[in-house]
Amino acid sequence: MTLSRLIAILSVLIWLPLAAAIAQDAETPPTDPRAATGGAQTLEDILARQRGETIDMSFRDTLTGPDADEAAFVQQLGTLGITSDPALWRALRYNDATLSVSSRSPAADVVMQDSGMTWLAWRAGPLRTYGGYLMLGMIAFLAVFLALRGRIRTDHPLSGRKVLRFSAIERFGHWLLAGSFILLGVTGLVQLFGRVAIIPLIGHEAFAPIAIAGKWVHNNVAWAFMLGLIMVTVFWISHNIPNRLDLKWIAVGGGLFSKGVHPPAKKFNAGQKIIFWAVVVLGVSISASGLSLLFPFELPMFAATFEKLNALGIPGWFGMDPLKTELMPHEEMQLAQLWHAIVAFVFMAIILAHIYIGSIGMEGAFDAMGKGEVDETWAAEHHSLWLEELKAKESKDSAASTPAE
Repeated sequence: MTLSRLIAILSVLIWLPLAAAIAQDAETPPTDPRAATGGAQTLEDILARQRGETIDMSFRDTLTGPDADEAAFVQQLGTLGITSDPALWRALRYNDATLSVSSRSPAADVVMQDSGMTWLAWRAGPLRTYGGYLMLGMIAFLAVFLALRGRIRTDHPLSGRKVLRFSAIERFGHWLLAGSFILLGVTGLVQLFGRVAIIPLIGHEAFAPIAIAGKWVHNNVAWAFMLGLIMVTVFWISHNIPNRLDLKWIAVGGGLFSKGVHPPAKKFNAGQKIIFWAVVVLGVSISASGLSLLFPFELPMFAATFEKLNALGIPGWFGMDPLKTELMPHEEMQLAQLWHAIVAFVFMAIILAHIYIGSIGMEGAFDAMGKGEVDETWAAEHHSLWLEELKAKESKDSAASTPAE
């Protein structure tokens, strides 16, 4: 064998394995950066979390199937026995573990759900903070308005003649709704702010019976609120249909900011109509979420709602990703509680303005719901068209009851 042939053979033997290795590397897809950690978070994940960045957790919440429960085998047993503990805890965390429980109560098979920490952070953070600012802001605004505008009084002396403004049954429905709302508002605030505002003042032992009693009142007075809401809706919905008169009322601010300005209005002016529809819409919403909380895990609302919002493309209008439509039972309850509280804060802020106008803000306004009757001068200035209709009806009834000669 010549020297040149020997060199050629040796070259082939050396380059063939090298070429095969290069080809194999070219065909091998990029490896998962988490492969070396067995599916755990990488250093970059940890650093991103420390920087406050959002981490895509799909590499964990999808790794919960049967394959994830099997550790790599080494001879007779796997490295951690026959089941990987991290995979088991991931399955429990994302509610994907196969469990057998003795309790038959709703959601009893949910052993762990880490969305509870998000709910807790929202409840103790933005909800409590911004809700408190909204309430204090409304109180401050009304105080400044009273200082600048003063109490709104009639431009002419009261006549002493009374006209019926609201019947007894209308006043009953109003006060049933108003009284129950105040109780619900106070007890709800106690539950939300008790830990940060009440316990430091009176201690845990004194607060405990207050919290328990407040919870009982909140749960049971809710039925009176819903009944009152139905009553006032039935009584007044026909009087609160918007019309062109409302635009004139809004254009001059209802005379709230200027003396001697009295835009015409029927039984309810534009400002009262805004309050009415706010009460109806917010009242229905807060009642729905309240019923979901009163009957845990039985009346889920948010998964179906999110699905409809996604179908309409509404999240995209705000640059958001589609909303999550597969919710655990506890997530439904947590969302219901957050929504209930958010609506309650907006509701209370609006009602504070309503209480102000109906009491110290306007002379004679409280008589309408307190006694059911108002002075004719007050009616002429604030609800002139309603007074005209009332007098026309009285004249017609009087003429009809007068016997013909």
